[in-house]
Amino acid sequence: MSDHTRDNTVAPPISGSPTGWNEGRSTSNGWEHGTLRRAVIHGIALYNAHEFHESHDCFEAEWYNYGRGTTESAFLHGMVQVAAGAYKHFDFENDAGMRRLFDTALQYLRDVPDDYYGIDLHDVKTTLEDALTDPNAVHGWQIELDGACPEATPTDFEYVAGLEG
Repeated sequence: MSDHTRDNTVAPPISGSPTGWNEGRSTSNGWEHGTLRRAVIHGIALYNAHEFHESHDCFEAEWYNYGRGTTESAFLHGMVQVAAGAYKHFDFENDAGMRRLFDTALQYLRDVPDDYYGIDLHDVKTTLEDALTDPNAVHGWQIELDGACPEATPTDFEYVAGLEG
């Protein structure tokens, strides 16, 4: 772990033992990259609230902490594409743009573990694949984190607003 990705305020997962977390690790409350987990928490809650632009910003800001060729970078880049694709579909009714972004997301997420930082990436990948042929597959879909579908709170909006400043 590098110091710039440490965050001792991020809590352990609410269930399971996802890739990225180790109960015996003392720094970042067990997370290899506490700031990555924090971005995931806020980014997923905002995505589930259909705040796709804000979700995108959470993942994109954290993505800059990692070099090319890392699992962290591939994961975050993939999640940026997921949020951008949903934004294209829901806000602009641009399904061709959504398909291109989801296809790219699938390429980035291909080798990322299915439980990465608590996200059910198997479900994410399956839904993106389904949406390539039926864009309505994303209607009503929410991303699971630690076995639940978190809802956005004012804290999530405060987090993303702080990224701009």
